[in-house]
Amino acid sequence: MLGAGLVGAADWPEFRGPKRDGYCTETGLLRSWPASGPPLLWKVGNRGAGWGTPSIAEGKIFGIGLRDGKDGIWALNEADGKELWFTPFADPPATGQAYKNQTNGPASTPTVAAGKAYVVSGDGTLACVQTSDGKLLWTKNYVRDYGGRVPTWAYTESVLVDGQKVIGTPGGAKATMVAWDADTGKEIWRCAAGNVGGGQGYSSPVKAVIANVPMYVVLTGSSGGLIGVHAETGKLLWQYRGQAASGGVAQIPMPVISGDKVWVSCSYSGGAALLQLLPKGDGSFEVKELKSYKVSELNNHHGGMVLVDGYLYFGHGQNQGHPVCVEFATGEIKWGPERNAKAVGGGQGSAAVLYADGRLYFRYQNGVMVLIEPSPQELKVVSTFRLPPPDNKRYSQSWPHPVIANGRLYIRDQNMLYCYNVKP
Repeated sequence: MLGAGLVGAADWPEFRGPKRDGYCTETGLLRSWPASGPPLLWKVGNRGAGWGTPSIAEGKIFGIGLRDGKDGIWALNEADGKELWFTPFADPPATGQAYKNQTNGPASTPTVAAGKAYVVSGDGTLACVQTSDGKLLWTKNYVRDYGGRVPTWAYTESVLVDGQKVIGTPGGAKATMVAWDADTGKEIWRCAAGNVGGGQGYSSPVKAVIANVPMYVVLTGSSGGLIGVHAETGKLLWQYRGQAASGGVAQIPMPVISGDKVWVSCSYSGGAALLQLLPKGDGSFEVKELKSYKVSELNNHHGGMVLVDGYLYFGHGQNQGHPVCVEFATGEIKWGPERNAKAVGGGQGSAAVLYADGRLYFRYQNGVMVLIEPSPQELKVVSTFRLPPPDNKRYSQSWPHPVIANGRLYIRDQNMLYCYNVKP
């Protein structure tokens, strides 16, 4: 087990992994699965209602859940899943549909860095806790402190930790994005991007360096679109309000960035687009749209997108996960989206996507896991298996993203957490 505050090379300390790109660098993993799936090492219940993806660091597993009427963060022993502590820190939202009958719950993923974990509750409370014992160190509230508004399905953001800064997106007109000191919670800067409109609060920020300028990029609301903010000053550098970043009801996926290009997509009334950022003389950037798609042609709902060897792979369609491959340099569709469920091993509904060791892991909403070999030529399904049924019929959506850390595959299914061995 690692010492307190240390994150190992094979850990998964935040949403979508160490680089927030859904790309796992581990090797020596299983190339295929038996029909029953990889070996199940252990399973644990009592995780609480919620769709938060687990994070793994410091020999612990961290997550969020609604338990006994409170949103709280928990930590388990990585070796056997035994609970180490649980810290409740926020009440459920008073508005919206996210917690109706307590069948839903928070969906943030804890971000672990330097002996601390940071997580956002459904009502927009950002909490910082000590990873050793769960001691609550400081909190901020997106609504009360920054003028944000709880969205329909509650805040689901997973904050970014960049050195000594914690980056979050309250979505308020005067505080669209905020940077706090990681130790104290003291505000460092705030960025106002105007009225971001509805559908904000679901996506999470990523860091990029374009033309030697460090920036944080996040998908906001239907009016705010996609924004880039200077990492050091909080200055708004650029804003893209195209249809691909304006889903209306909810803007969810994190953008994919490589070089000076950005791929953005969302569902509902959104679509998809490849953008190029061109520096201007005043320090800001021009946003050039290189390729765009209507929502009916191409969109990603909430399963995420991953870039592998110059090609993007993700599930297309609102509440659907039809596999698709897009060439990142041009934005051209290479194949897909397939409309036949049989072509993806029986997987139906939204698909959360992860890449590891030459394979794509598609975790479907109906509880089917599909292993795919990435290829720009064609869809190559390798293996499938069905996850255990939910322990409560009310918890019917298998939405949390799959995680691979230290040779193990972790699957959160509302109240349950499953740990599979994927390294022979």
